[in-house]
Amino acid sequence: MNRINQLFKNKQKDILSIYFTAGFPQLNDTCEVIRELQANGIDLIEIGIPFSDPMADGPTIQDSGTIALRNGMTLKVLFDQLRNIRKNVAIPLIMMGYLNPVMQYGFENFCRKCAETGIDGVIIPDLPFNDYINEYKPVADKYDIKVIMLITPETSDERIRLIDNHTDGFIYMVSSASTTGAQKNFDDKKQEYFRRINGMNLRNPRLIGFGISNKATLEAAQQNASGAIIGSKFITLLKENANVKEAVKALKKVLAEKSS
Repeated sequence: MNRINQLFKNKQKDILSIYFTAGFPQLNDTCEVIRELQANGIDLIEIGIPFSDPMADGPTIQDSGTIALRNGMTLKVLFDQLRNIRKNVAIPLIMMGYLNPVMQYGFENFCRKCAETGIDGVIIPDLPFNDYINEYKPVADKYDIKVIMLITPETSDERIRLIDNHTDGFIYMVSSASTTGAQKNFDDKKQEYFRRINGMNLRNPRLIGFGISNKATLEAAQQNASGAIIGSKFITLLKENANVKEAVKALKKVLAEKSS
């Protein structure tokens, strides 16, 4: 069984996924970040592929991608870094990035390399859903790579049902129709959106991302889905702290404290 499916089979609530940009802050930090997050009880990790035009990302992740690219990060370098990651990492790993670098690499080559490396799924925010169904899904299925799709408050119920029927793993539930970035809390409009999707009784589990940055937003996400995804806040902590271990320690502290 794919590790993503196994995770959601064994744990239905309070899942915590962390996103970070590969090659940030330093080019060779990638594997250390993964191992340190696993050691601190993180359930799922999203490895960001840096790209020069990250449309869905706010300033924090954009800046981390720029630094990673300057450090020399590429898909080839990333796969080389991850070639032995499964020797001591057991939790699900997902690659998240934009379509252009994946197309340049070749989608089948990309999926094959993911399978060889031990990557369980991919998130490609700008992959059109019809293209996914007609061209990409058969290739991803061949290598047992789960393609995770995103929904937003503006996504119609019809489209959400379509995504739910044609994907397998989980649905990435974007908290708001904006770019990534930390938020102090979720307002009533977002809470209503969470409840509306919760009431659809979808087949796939959901993780809520964009804006999770403290105990309040984490708990709100966990109450309305299987768990939460944290990205920008962790990127900030990686930048602010002296090393990866200290950044992960700081993340745990932030998520344990009530916001003022």
